[in-house]
Amino acid sequence: MSFFKKIILTALLLAAAQANSEEISINSDKEEVIEVIKRSYVNGAFNKLDTNAMEKGFHREFAIFTPDGEEIKKYPIKKWINNTIKNKKSAKFDTDKYKYDYKLDRVEVTGQAAAVTLIYSRDSKLVYTDYLLLSKFDSGWKIVAKVYHRHK
Repeated sequence: MSFFKKIILTALLLAAAQANSEEISINSDKEEVIEVIKRSYVNGAFNKLDTNAMEKGFHREFAIFTPDGEEIKKYPIKKWINNTIKNKKSAKFDTDKYKYDYKLDRVEVTGQAAAVTLIYSRDSKLVYTDYLLLSKFDSGWKIVAKVYHRHK
């Protein structure tokens, strides 16, 4: 085999190895994103109301963004967690109100950014479509923002 062919073959093998490594990294990141969503969002913020899981999976600057005319309302994570704690202590609090079936509709990861679409239903009726954004920090993936649509 000529020297030139050896160089080309080596370059092709290195490129294939790097592509395989990047694919493994993307799949690993995707699995980590899904785990954060299930633990901190689906079971933290909703089905199990686990505020400790919320604190671990949401960035401290997280907010839900909701249009209000031409303005944007922000519902910060601290307020959400505090309201959940307060509500859970109430004798009239109904935990079933926060239990939903869900489907991870889309999970997209590019480098340190991820976007997730969740569809929530109850009794086979569509309730919410949530769009979550995540960023990868030194400590791992964190949910940083949410917009949503409530179905009527």
